[in-house]
Amino acid sequence: MAEIVNLRRARKAKARSEAEAQAAQNRIEFGRTKAERKLTEAEKALQAARLEGHRLDAAKDGKDKA
Repeated sequence: MAEIVNLRRARKAKARSEAEAQAAQNRIEFGRTKAERKLTEAEKALQAARLEGHRLDAAKDGKDKA
């Protein structure tokens, strides 16, 4: 015969496993030291500055886009 499954228990077990997976993701995303956060911010700022430095500006060429 088939094994009897209590749906309430199965639903709660599934919810617990999903909550644990979300908690693990949050630990990865938000569980960083202040130094790590500052380093990440500095790296993002450097990338943004480099990207901005490579931007072509219409005013430099003397052409108007309008």
